[in-house]
Amino acid sequence: MNEIIWPEGYIPGITDNFCSNEVIVAGLTVAEVWPYLNIATRWPGYYENSADVRFYDGKGPELEAGLRFHFSTFGFPVEAQVVEHVAPVPGQPARVAWHGWAGTTDEDRLDVHHAWLIEELSGGRLRILTQETQKGKPAAQLAKARPNPMINGHQDWLDGLVEAAHKAKEGVAA
Repeated sequence: MNEIIWPEGYIPGITDNFCSNEVIVAGLTVAEVWPYLNIATRWPGYYENSADVRFYDGKGPELEAGLRFHFSTFGFPVEAQVVEHVAPVPGQPARVAWHGWAGTTDEDRLDVHHAWLIEELSGGRLRILTQETQKGKPAAQLAKARPNPMINGHQDWLDGLVEAAHKAKEGVAA
């Protein structure tokens, strides 16, 4: 199986917080799931912890390399820029990652690298992996929280993504 590609300074284990969530499901393809992740305005429809998605420079709603966008999550208004974007190609994993930031002072500044990998496995299975590293005092506080809001929130995002793709495949509005 493939893994996330980490930029320097955001490698898990050296940041203030890290979370990893993964699902492996049957009956879906990368092409069926991709639009629900790559079109950011769809996120609030299946992931209640995402809101206020908007884009800069007349771009969007599809993500692309270099795209700047804004959304709110975990109570943080996040500015973000797509730093990796590999659309689905047969035989290769699809990838998308963004650098996100919030806050302006040492006390509230948060920097994150949030990455997704979607790949088809043998037996008609699909693997969706999302991992995030975070730096800053808010990240250090999140790392100590129990239950872990990042792990739980990202699991909700994964579960909602899978459910939305299944509903679309079955012809049910997502």
